[in-house]
Amino acid sequence: MCLFIETICYENGKFHRIELHNGRLNRTRSHFLELHSNFQLELFLSVPAHLKDKKLKCKVVYGTGIVSIEYGLYTNKPVTSLQIVRDDEIDYSFKYEDRTKLNALFQLRGQCDDILIVKNGFITDTSFANIIFRKDNYWYSPLNPLLRGTRLEGYVSEGRITPTLLQTKDLPLFTEARIINALISIEDSSVIEIKDIRI
Repeated sequence: MCLFIETICYENGKFHRIELHNGRLNRTRSHFLELHSNFQLELFLSVPAHLKDKKLKCKVVYGTGIVSIEYGLYTNKPVTSLQIVRDDEIDYSFKYEDRTKLNALFQLRGQCDDILIVKNGFITDTSFANIIFRKDNYWYSPLNPLLRGTRLEGYVSEGRITPTLLQTKDLPLFTEARIINALISIEDSSVIEIKDIRI
């Protein structure tokens, strides 16, 4: 049986966007396991006392039930360059624990910090995060990411980001790119200059 993960940000004494994580977890369980019970992750999460004032990466592994929960200190590793790689077969529409294919593509990054995956001609995600692009004072994200992250989902619903179809030929239209995921906000993300996205 496949296992899946949720990676949740704990900061300032609370778990961020927990309702979006619950939604994705329950959609995944319903799709693969035909389980329609409504899991609530917050009932299973308990931060160790000595870590309560830290920023943590909480990793939940689950299948039919919760398999494991890990808490670790989080340090943002800057990403300032990307190597474009193409793969028309990759599927990461659910947050699988098995990242074999993503890890193999990551090995193609060359001298760059990470990769930017193009599928069927369209820009999708990096190896571990959604990507967004800035034009003037507006942010845009790929319309069809490999995985729609919880932070991206939140930003789109708040009107901070507009999803749009993006191809590599569109890159010169933008002034910068940034990556976002459950643990990295727009404000916390390093700037990626467009010239540092290697085609």
